[in-house]
Amino acid sequence: MKSLEELKSIREKMQAQVGLRAEEKDLTRIVVGMATCGIAAGARPVLTAFSDMVQQNGTKNVMVTQTGCIGLCMYEPIVEITVPGSEKVTYVKMDAEKAKEVFEQHIVRGQIVDKYTIK
Repeated sequence: MKSLEELKSIREKMQAQVGLRAEEKDLTRIVVGMATCGIAAGARPVLTAFSDMVQQNGTKNVMVTQTGCIGLCMYEPIVEITVPGSEKVTYVKMDAEKAKEVFEQHIVRGQIVDKYTIK
């Protein structure tokens, strides 16, 4: 840090991020496991597919994020979807095509795609 202004700028930036987190409770969250096991199993195209679908459809109140290890390596790539007011749904052994189907069914239509969930 070189100045007090720089410190203030950093503080404002961090406060804005905290503010965004507070608003996240009203967002549908799509979380893709991106630890080394997920990446090796093909999680990157899954993350890209979900991100592209959100942008292409102009979907509001949906956040696509990534996380580290979810702890179920044999089921990678794993995607967790949390819709406000609903329980988290975990999709397993995903690929880009399945991601598009899940987006259309779960995010757009509100219907869980049971055939890709962990039972």
